[in-house]
Amino acid sequence: MAKDINLSSLLLLLCFTTLTEALWLTIPSKGTKCMSEEIQTHVVVLADYYVVADDVQGHQLQTISAKVTSPYGNNLHQNENVTHGQFAFTTTETGNYVACFWVDNKHQEGGGETTISLEWKTGIHAKDWDSVARKDKIEGVELELRKLEGAVEAIRDNLIYLKNREAEMREVSETTNARVAWFSIFSLGICILVSGLQLWYLKRFFRKKKLI
Repeated sequence: MAKDINLSSLLLLLCFTTLTEALWLTIPSKGTKCMSEEIQTHVVVLADYYVVADDVQGHQLQTISAKVTSPYGNNLHQNENVTHGQFAFTTTETGNYVACFWVDNKHQEGGGETTISLEWKTGIHAKDWDSVARKDKIEGVELELRKLEGAVEAIRDNLIYLKNREAEMREVSETTNARVAWFSIFSLGICILVSGLQLWYLKRFFRKKKLI
């Protein structure tokens, strides 16, 4: 019975981890709309974006420009004056990868907001399972188990990454707390020293004036 429950839980996990997230972004006529995701190194990223047609029949689609940058500012993708596009890369840096979109107004006047659909896949979601199935000649339950194995490995890697980040943050927090403690002690020492000097000066002043 326990094995059946575990298998059901893993299959449910697979269902959630294999979902592809499609976003609709509304871009103002003047301005930029960006999205970002924190990704580890050696992760495959695939994305497909296109301008969503409005309700006006025969209306020409507004063109957009797109740019994707790495955490250190490296340009990974740039496309201008298009209504749809794709990009794919494997991450070499850990951090926030940013995709920005803006309306191309060089050749088109006026207009309001423009809506685009962005399908962003990373890691296990970006893997071409059809090619894997054809290459390894697997299908059915075996293919689903292979997907499940990939999802578990992705979750494990993510947990290790989060654990390392937590350790780094804890180290930074402990270092900061130690520095604040020493700074507080130093400030208290300065205050005591200044108070002592003030008291000495006042006593000397009053004695000189023969007030005490």
